Amino acid sequence: MKKFFTFLLVVVLVLLCLRIAGVWKSKPDDENKALEPVEVDATADSVAMEQSTHLKFKGVPIDGSLAQFLSRMQSKGFEVTSERKDEIHRLEGDFAGFKQCEVYVSTLDNQDLVSRITVCFPIQDQWKNLYGDYKTLKEMLVEKYGRPVSCVERFTDYLGNTGEETYLMHSVSRGGCKYVTRFSTDEGDITLSIEQREGLYCFAQLVYQDKENGQAVRKSAIDDL
Repeated sequence: MKKFFTFLLVVVLVLLCLRIAGVWKSKPDDENKALEPVEVDATADSVAMEQSTHLKFKGVPIDGSLAQFLSRMQSKGFEVTSERKDEIHRLEGDFAGFKQCEVYVSTLDNQDLVSRITVCFPIQDQWKNLYGDYKTLKEMLVEKYGRPVSCVERFTDYLGNTGEETYLMHSVSRGGCKYVTRFSTDEGDITLSIEQREGLYCFAQLVYQDKENGQAVRKSAIDDL
């Protein structure tokens, strides 16, 4: 009888271990689980995106969970190139006729809700190319959204009497170039600008801010006061 109970105890322990191992094996990391591709009906999802009242980026509403947005962007040919950092995820792909643009997806603080998209266009080391990118994007935005609500295009540095590209790019790299054009729609705002990073990398940039989710950010900030 003692041997029987010993055998039974061993069997129970083995089954318990197998069950625990199975649970551990099947339980994914919480963050990775949140970013797993979202399987949806393509036709139904296309209709939902078309009917969305949120600002759209490449036809994709700036709304919903990060996993859903990334899945939709991947279907548009974008590739996820970095892990989440400070509520921001980076992708790479072609956009508006430009190759290998960096796209940064931002979510609301402490919420899994996409609210802002930032596009960094290819880095340029000559003013004619940098301004050319800015000018091309501005013309296309005007054609699509109409006249901008604001536009500032000037150098804050003293350039003397020279307009040579060397001086112009030097001013851009020091943050002395203020080229910013903003468009406003019922769904949100789009801001085009010339930016620099670390004083070395100069590029045109677009920021898409969804109005509805942007208001959620403001409300959350006001609630903190």
